[in-house]
This record gives sequence, structure tokens and C-alpha cells, in this order.
Amino acid sequence: MTKPSLPDLLHAAVTAVGGTERPGQAAMAEAVAEAVDDNSHLLVQAGTGTGKSLGYLVPALAHGERVVVATATLALQRQLVERDLPRTVDALHPLLRRRPQFAMLKGRSNYLCLHRLHEGVPQDEEEGLFDQFEAAAPSSKLGQDLLRLRDWSDETESGDRDDLTPGVSDRAWAQVSVSSRECLGASKCAYGAECFAEMARERAKLADVVVTNHALLAIDAIEGAPVLPQHEVLIVDEAHELVSRVTGVATGELTPGQVNRAVRRAAKLVNEKAADALQTASEGFERVMELALPGRLEEVPEDLNYALLALRDAARTVISALGATRDKSVQDEDAVRKQALASVETIHGVAERITQGSEYDVVWYERHDRFGASLRVAPLSVSGLLREKLFTERSVVLTSATLKLGGDFNGVGASLGLAPEGTAGDDLPQWKGLDVGSPFDYPKQGILYVARHLATPGREASRTDMLDELAELMEAAGGRTLGLFSSMRAAQAAAEELRGRLDKPILLQGEETLGELIKNFAAAPETCLFGTLSLWQGVDVPGAGCQLVVMDRIPFPRPDDPLMSARQKAVEEAGGNGFMAVAATHAALLMAQGAGRLVRATGDRGVVAVLDPRLANARYGSYLRASLPDFWYTTDRNQARRSLAAIDAAAKADGK
Repeated sequence: MTKPSLPDLLHAAVTAVGGTERPGQAAMAEAVAEAVDDNSHLLVQAGTGTGKSLGYLVPALAHGERVVVATATLALQRQLVERDLPRTVDALHPLLRRRPQFAMLKGRSNYLCLHRLHEGVPQDEEEGLFDQFEAAAPSSKLGQDLLRLRDWSDETESGDRDDLTPGVSDRAWAQVSVSSRECLGASKCAYGAECFAEMARERAKLADVVVTNHALLAIDAIEGAPVLPQHEVLIVDEAHELVSRVTGVATGELTPGQVNRAVRRAAKLVNEKAADALQTASEGFERVMELALPGRLEEVPEDLNYALLALRDAARTVISALGATRDKSVQDEDAVRKQALASVETIHGVAERITQGSEYDVVWYERHDRFGASLRVAPLSVSGLLREKLFTERSVVLTSATLKLGGDFNGVGASLGLAPEGTAGDDLPQWKGLDVGSPFDYPKQGILYVARHLATPGREASRTDMLDELAELMEAAGGRTLGLFSSMRAAQAAAEELRGRLDKPILLQGEETLGELIKNFAAAPETCLFGTLSLWQGVDVPGAGCQLVVMDRIPFPRPDDPLMSARQKAVEEAGGNGFMAVAATHAALLMAQGAGRLVRATGDRGVVAVLDPRLANARYGSYLRASLPDFWYTTDRNQARRSLAAIDAAAKADGK
């Protein structure tokens, strides 16, 4: 029997999901098939509406080898597992003469732990060991959450936190879940045979397609202990998020509270001398942290170094001692010991990493109003790590609506550890960039308006001219506004001011869950939604509900961001342009994502308004504009207002 052609397979899949075949999707599928067959790598930019998930799933399923698909957001994981994969597999089954299996796999702490649910949580000493269901008053929010979790444990098949609706607080979930370090292991655990996390791993081992998240992909790459099953093809969707997710996984943190918890957990399980040494080291660290001022530590100060060495050595002694002592008075000692060991090992690891002082790490203090000071360490760059761990063993396809910045893929490629496209070399991963465009007619569907006449935004100054401009634009648009702000403070100030001025409902991030806010925003056309970073990427409201997207300023990293400024400085010291490589690239990605909120369907019309004159006036403005969708461009405020009023009138005439 002849092998079915890729266009036939794609046609069957698109028909099954009720979609429309797009030239960009077909071009993407061909390029993915080629990369997988050649064992090479592909960066593919596919605009909203291209149907990119089928553009990679169909060639990957046709290839027949195991595929891992990693996404940044839960929404896309769910879409793949609940909608795209079941329909695609059904559609391809008659053509392929086989039925590929698929499964979702997340980190262990995302699954309910039956041991912790039934045996109680090893608590810190002052609270004693208790059954959390007895101790939490049933009338309290925590008590109600825990009772719901206990009932849910009898009916859930997956034990996956994200399958529980409505969800529960992080505090409640922490009572019934464990990290991989705290897990007893299936062979030692009384509930090992029924373990939800183990069952998810078993399903993944048997699947042809494993859907996971960027964080688990990073853990798999960094920690050297394979979590994901062996696979021949890796597809990274929402790939613009990968570097920040990998950086997050590779970041270590120490706080006085965390160290105190570790001391309490270990105290009953080791000899008095080891416990006292850790307690003393903990007190010394806490004293140093009381005086910590936020900012980067180019060199670790002597007092901090001394405190960390003491912590490291005391932690090492406790880790050795934990293996030897048994204490009959401790209930469920294996679980208590495992939790204590996980806490102390984390402290030992971070303290040792900082005292070793790698030139490839950035160390800084942070201060939080509620949680106090923390000490953090992160890699200066994850590009080398990604090049070595991601691109050596398999074919990798990275895709997103925003990978091409300033006109090419090399900026994003460099952040992933890739040499400029076309560079030859035995040890260099070979890759190709492809922009398959968008089904939308951006110049006809949208306008990019830059408020060139406004004052350049300062660091802290109040921006009355910007708020006046925003009010006029929102009035012209009849509401229908998504306000994307560079800080929560700016979003709150704008909401407060404009709620007093305009007769339009203004929703503010933080006043309700994100899902609820987006639902309410989409439900009523006059409604506006203001918020910060997660809205720049997380809002999908096609139609008349979102016809004006406003950015208050270019979202450069804060000048006092320790990691970003260290990365910028490192590029400059190597002879590059640090501002363009780090700050401008960061801003371009966010702006491209933010501008992408406007046109989500072929009938959408609207304006993206950037209330920062630097986008029109500064030298780097053209680079940032080249990273945005190809909207019709203007700096004429009257033109912007007239267009918004016409779009609003048309929507109202259609009864929207």
C-alpha cells in the first residue's frame, strides 16, 4: 500500500477539527516533515489563525517516531490533549493504518499524592504532626478545600490539579502534593500501586505523543535525571517563552523562612550536635539577610559568604546524619525524613552554588513587602545549556507567533544557543528559520498608532498626558479596550483615574481570577480590561469585544533588574550591543505578543495604540516596529480616533 501523502493527511485532519486549510499551515507541515526526516532543526513563525498545532502534529504523527510536544501554557496543553489530538488521531487512523497514542505528563507536584492525603502531612515542629483534615476547621476556606480534595480523590482518574474545577488555593494543594525530592518512591510507598504521578509516567512511556510543559522539559534537560521518555522529535510550541521558563527552573533561592523550616524538619531526626550547628548557621544567615538591600551582588560580601559557608557545611553534616538515625517517636518516619532531606539538600545546593562563585551565575538580593528578603542565583545565560541539552540528541522544531524579531530569527536563535542561520561548523546545530505568515490581512484589519506628541515616559513621574490620551481613545472606541501596562502600579493608577472619568466598566487584573476577568471582558462590548504581563500573552477575545489594544509604554526590563542588566553588561563586554541584544529583544517579544491580542479572527478590526513616543522617535523604534504585525502605521491622533469611532459604529450597527 502506498504511503499517504502529507497534503492528504493534513486535509483529513483539518476537516476533522472543522478548520480551514491555509497555505501557511501547509508550508509549515512540509517544513516540519523535512526537518524531522533530516534530523535537523526548524524555527517557524506562524501567525495567529494559521492552525499551527495541526501544522506540526500531522507530520509528527505521520513520521511514526515518539514525539514530545512542550507548551508554555495550560490552555494550549488542554487544547492539544482534549481537542486537537483526539480528532487528528481519529482522522489519520484510516490513512496511517495505526492509531497513535497520546498522553499528558507534568511535574510530580501537579498530581495528588495519596500518601500525603491519607497519612497526613509531615508538619513543622511547632504545629506538630497532625491529620490536616481534622485540624483545619471545616468552616474555614482551607478546611473546605481539603474536604473537596478528599472527595475528589475518590472520583478523579488523573489526580491532576488542573482537572479539579473550581480549583483550590496553593496552600490547600501543598497539603496533598509532594515534590519529586519529597516523594518516597513507588516501591517504598504504601500507595505506590495507585499513584497518579506514576500512572501518568507509565502512560507517557506507552504514548507516541507526550504533551508536557516547558518547566518539565527544562528539569529533564538540566537535572540529568530523565523525566520524559526517550523521544526522537521535540516540538516546542509557544517557544518565545522557553528561555524564561528554563531560566526559572535553573534559578536557586534562599530565604530565612525556608532555612528555618529545614532546621525544624531535620531537628528530630539527627543528633543534637548536627541539629545545633544547622540552627546556629540559620541564625547567622538570618542576621545577614535582615540588612540585605535589593540589587545585584557583583561579589558576594564577606559576611554573607561566611554565613553561606556555615550553612553549606552544617547542611552537609545533617544530610549525612539523616541517613543513620531512626526515631521510633516519629510517626511515618520515612515521609518525614524524605521531606527534611529535600529541604536541607536544597539549602546545601544553593549555598554551595553561590559560595563557589561561578562567573556564569548572577547573584542578587530581593526584598518583598510580605515575605522579606531573599537571596537568588540564576544563570547569566541559558543558551549554552540549551544548545548542549536540547539540540544534540534529536530533531527540534520551535514554533510561535513571535520568533522573528526586527526582521530575522537570529535574535531568538542566539538566546537558544544557535549560531546565525546558515553558519557552518561541525559542532554547531544546523537550523532553518521559516515565517509562514498569517491568514489575516493586517494592513487592512488593523492600525498601529504611536502617540508621537506625548512626553517621553520617565521612571516614576505621573503621566497625565498619557491618561488624557487613553481616555480619548477609549471614548472613541466605545470601550472595547484591552490596556496593557508595564507595571501593576501603572495599571492600578490608570484604572482608578479612568473609572472616575469614563462611563465604562473597567476591570483590573488582581480583582478577580484571570479566567473570570477575560470571560467578563468578552461578554460585554463596553467593558475594558487593564492589567500587566500575563495579559500581554494570555487574552484571546476575537470579535467586537476587543477593538483597541493600548500599551502605556515600551516594556523594557527595569534598569534595576539584576539578571537583565547583568546579561546586558556581559554582551557589551564581549563587544556586542547589550541594549539591543537584551532590552530591545525583551521589549520586541512582549510588544509582538501584546499587539497580537488585537486581530484574532478574519473579521476583526481595530487599533493598537502605543502611548510612548520613543517607538516613533528613537533609533531602535524601527527594530521594534519591524517585530510587530504589519499594521497600517500612523502617528496622527485624529486619524486614530476617527478610525476607532467608525469601527465602534460598525460593531453597534451589527448589534455587537
